[in-house]
Amino acid sequence: MKKYILIITVLLTSLLKLEAQSSEHFFDPDKLMIFGNYYYPEQWDESQWERDIKKMADMGFDFTHFAEFAWGDLEPEDGKYDFSWLDKSVELATKYGLKVIMCTPSPTPPAWLTEKHPDVLIVNDQGITIQHGTRQHASWSSDVYRQYVKRIVTELAKRYGKNETVIGWQIDNEPSHYGVYDYSTNAQQKYRTWLRNKYDRIENLNETWGNAFWSQSYNDFEQIRIPNQRELPVKANPHAILDFRRFCADEVASFVNEQNDILRQYVNKNQWITTNTMPNHHPVDPNRMDRLDFHSYTRYLVTGTDNGHGDQGFRMGSSFVLGFNNDTYRNYPGKIYGVMELQPGQVNWGNYNPQTYPGSIRLWLYHVFSGGGKFVCSYRFRQPLKGSEQYHYGMIRTDGVTLNVGGEEYIQMMEEMKHIRRNFDKKAEMPEDVKRRKAAILYGIDNDWEMLFQPQTFQWNTQQHILRYYKPLKSFGAPVEIVDENHDFGEYPVLIVPAYQLLDEKLVSRWKMYVEQGGHLVLTCRTGQKNREGHLWEKRFAQPIYDLIGTSSLVFDHLPSDKWSKVNFDGKEFLWNNWGEMLTPTENTDVWATYADQFYKGSAAILHKKEGEGSVTYVGVDSDDGKLERAVLRKLYKQAGINILDLPDGVTVEWRDGFYIGLNYTSENYTMQLPPDAEILIGKSVLSPAGVIVWKH
Repeated sequence: MKKYILIITVLLTSLLKLEAQSSEHFFDPDKLMIFGNYYYPEQWDESQWERDIKKMADMGFDFTHFAEFAWGDLEPEDGKYDFSWLDKSVELATKYGLKVIMCTPSPTPPAWLTEKHPDVLIVNDQGITIQHGTRQHASWSSDVYRQYVKRIVTELAKRYGKNETVIGWQIDNEPSHYGVYDYSTNAQQKYRTWLRNKYDRIENLNETWGNAFWSQSYNDFEQIRIPNQRELPVKANPHAILDFRRFCADEVASFVNEQNDILRQYVNKNQWITTNTMPNHHPVDPNRMDRLDFHSYTRYLVTGTDNGHGDQGFRMGSSFVLGFNNDTYRNYPGKIYGVMELQPGQVNWGNYNPQTYPGSIRLWLYHVFSGGGKFVCSYRFRQPLKGSEQYHYGMIRTDGVTLNVGGEEYIQMMEEMKHIRRNFDKKAEMPEDVKRRKAAILYGIDNDWEMLFQPQTFQWNTQQHILRYYKPLKSFGAPVEIVDENHDFGEYPVLIVPAYQLLDEKLVSRWKMYVEQGGHLVLTCRTGQKNREGHLWEKRFAQPIYDLIGTSSLVFDHLPSDKWSKVNFDGKEFLWNNWGEMLTPTENTDVWATYADQFYKGSAAILHKKEGEGSVTYVGVDSDDGKLERAVLRKLYKQAGINILDLPDGVTVEWRDGFYIGLNYTSENYTMQLPPDAEILIGKSVLSPAGVIVWKH
């Protein structure tokens, strides 16, 4: 019997791997990456549609994008549809050789719907029902709303599901409530149902949530309300918060998955289905949207929130932003990705809205390409004359005919792509020196949620902590994958696990096996402090990782923001004041760094332990400037015999399909060190700010 179970397991694993790779077939590999543009025919005079769509085709775009906000025009009255304008728009796209991404309009319910059924609207944490208007104001938990969504999606799918001009579908748009959590009656009831399904009995919930503390115990699930910090004198129960965030992520995922299932009943098998989420936007977890063919994302880099690199960096953004997004979305279900919204120039909603640096938009396009993107789409073709986004650039200026900066740079990139395609070798394989540098970063969104609510120090920032490891890897020229626990760790020579606070013994065993088989594991502070439900262990603090990292004890310290302490590492001093853990090494464990002051001066801060064919490094310090983390990774790569590049912050080199792509986000010229046999296809070895180089060798 065991033999048959093993065979079945192997077969199922193989099938899952095939399914995970199946989304590649939607795109022509010879085209490498295609280009598109948002267009809203319903927002422009019909006499201009043909001119605009022809212009888009003449510029070199491959596809356009319709209908995501058009529910009121598609269904102007309850049950009465008007697809005539959309039919004409699709026909014009067909006439001029453009493909179409068709969208479901669920982010913007029409006024007649919210007037007729006001309970479909979300309620914020102050108990205020969000009024009709803008977008993402309807509750995913409303059965009434879902029925209306099902109806309009069905009508769209029946009408365009076999249309050869339509290449794919976008579900909703940036599904989230833009930071607003839903406290409506619908959400309250669905949350209780979710809790019943998870815990079965109220006693199980009380035990997991620790409700005996402060007499919080419930007699029935109907007594439970969504935890609302505005209604509580002190911090909410952390386990209730964690469950609520999991519930919210499940709600939006089921909303997207449900639309996917409707579409799949009617659309051609060659039409793909995706949605565009915003990276790190709570409470969304794209991994839960597991029925889509693949995922895409939205990204705006120059919005007055990021100073980038150097004095002109605020016009380009930071080099790691698109890289991190690419490396994350490439590993969501589907194993490929596209960028559905990319900044076309100046926007209207930032803290301030500077002009983009000349060449920046082209730089971003190449960054998406370098990460393996299958398509990139600009938001939007025309700058609107009315409405909320009047100051948001388009490819075309306000006169409707003159190219804007984004249009000029897209045209340049699309022309250069023709040259790159001519030099594409389908048989190209990742060179061994690049493959050896490959690393994975293990990320679990539950950890992020848990630490967001219980940071312990106001200085803690999980995303910044992860970036302190990601940035050095990119300066090494390392291909990086941001993965979850469903991935095979053995694919990566180096596995970094930053602040993985929630875990179980099974995961620790997988890490041990990875190391024994030759992997180099890096764990960082906060890892293993709690179990999956956010409970401290009834053992020594963070004990499940003790044997793995080689310690017999672990305690942590924080410092005020204006006091700095030092860590000694390889003869140099590094500053910290955010999070520091004091470790007691066991036998056969090397101390890589010690604290240079405080009452625990001399205590271990970083441990390194060889195990089997691999090694474990535990970094108990979170610095602010990232210099310590960079030094640790550099030493690890050297000890592992892995050759690395030495790129400055703001310069990135990626490998894709036989091409090396160099990107300069700095404010100064940078000279790329090329091998003697390099064949430059695009650019020059001296990269100006926002410069790009593509070469082969």
